[in-house]
Amino acid sequence: MAMFQELGRVLDQVSKDKGIPRDMLIEAVEVAFLTAARKKWGHLGELEAHFNDENGEIELFQFKTAVDKIEDPNTQMSLEEAHELDPDAEAGDSLGVKMDPSVFGRIAAQTAKQVIIQKVREAERNIIFEEYKGRLGELITGIVRRFEKGDMIIDLGRTEAMVPKQEQVPSESYRAGERLQGFFLRIDKEGKGPAVVLSRRNIGLLIGLFTMEVPEIAEGIVEIRAAAREPGVRSKIAVISRDSDVDPVGACVGIKGSRVQSVVNELKGEKIDIVAWDNEPARFVCNALAPAEVVKVIIRDRERAMEVVVPDDQLSLAIGRRGQNVRLAAQLTGWNIDVYSETRIEQVAARARKVLSNVLGVDDGTAMILYSHSFRSFEDIASGELDDFKQVPGVGGEALSGLYEMAKAAVEKGLSTQTLIGEIIKQEEEQARKDAEEAAVRAKAEEAEKAAKALEAQADTLGASSAETESKEVEDKQAE
Repeated sequence: MAMFQELGRVLDQVSKDKGIPRDMLIEAVEVAFLTAARKKWGHLGELEAHFNDENGEIELFQFKTAVDKIEDPNTQMSLEEAHELDPDAEAGDSLGVKMDPSVFGRIAAQTAKQVIIQKVREAERNIIFEEYKGRLGELITGIVRRFEKGDMIIDLGRTEAMVPKQEQVPSESYRAGERLQGFFLRIDKEGKGPAVVLSRRNIGLLIGLFTMEVPEIAEGIVEIRAAAREPGVRSKIAVISRDSDVDPVGACVGIKGSRVQSVVNELKGEKIDIVAWDNEPARFVCNALAPAEVVKVIIRDRERAMEVVVPDDQLSLAIGRRGQNVRLAAQLTGWNIDVYSETRIEQVAARARKVLSNVLGVDDGTAMILYSHSFRSFEDIASGELDDFKQVPGVGGEALSGLYEMAKAAVEKGLSTQTLIGEIIKQEEEQARKDAEEAAVRAKAEEAEKAAKALEAQADTLGASSAETESKEVEDKQAE
């Protein structure tokens, strides 16, 4: 029982070091002692444990019932024994008898010690939970201490936080001792590891860093309306200003890029695009695709999609490496975005118009009118309402009704625009192959003709040279 003597001093020290209320520790100790006692003496009936603050010891009491005749000495006592404890005791009363702690035993003491440690941890966890539960979604700064099975442990001062492996950015390198910020993702009240869980991948980290670096955002003058991120690679944020005199993009960039560079440094080199938010979806999409220039935007409201046309030399810039730029722009704006070069969009449109012409039996001019009003295929026509379709200008109402019925019939037959376009592509490829073969034949013919002319010219040159030689020989003989 030496471990339980002078327990008051130990509890005071633990309470001071861990910030745990002393009453909570006392309760944990009593529960621990009682758990160990019941494990050892479960057959002794009802037991209670109390902490004696005067001598700093745990006292264990066994409760027995006063009876006239004892049948079970483990749970009963005689009235004479009961009167020694309480002169007013009567039969049926339950009285507590203090047990000799020396019989507690080393194993039971060890069990009590383990329960105490567990209860202290639970108490610590509850305190941390109460302290941090109101800070979810904030940025928390700490010092990297160690790594456990891929998880990163961050020292926050009074407690530790964890950045799970799945919340780390693979392209980032971390080292013990460095100062790091993380997005407060959640708090785990149960579990063995740190209760505070941080993330380096969450979009909230990006938004929080800009809020810290840009006073205009913290003050509400500039607002981040949307954000998209591929952790460790590239991010985009869309900002708007509530004050016409404040440029939202410039405020986020800072003088000579100082503000955005601070965010980039914290994200270990992640590229960041800052664009202006716009109520007009087409303009917003154009801004989101920066730095690429946009020539034209075709909106398909029903599919919430846009076809964006860029100059041929801007196509790779607009799409980005492995589609990254257009993918982030789609996340930022909430629109499905298809990017085409000027040459490519005309090729796609020509094929779609050709299918409309072939299936509906209309000329290219009518097909162009339908295509320009977002009826890109006969499926688009058939899937809509006739009254809406009849609003297309430039074509008579009766003619549109007929086209609507033809589109319906084509769908019922199982025709598909994609299949028909595929056939057109095959025809174009076959024609291109034939053209290439003919071009190759012409090129060979032209090459043979050039070779023949070269030989002929060479022969003429040799003939002229031979004639000049003979003439000179004659002249020489005459001179002699």
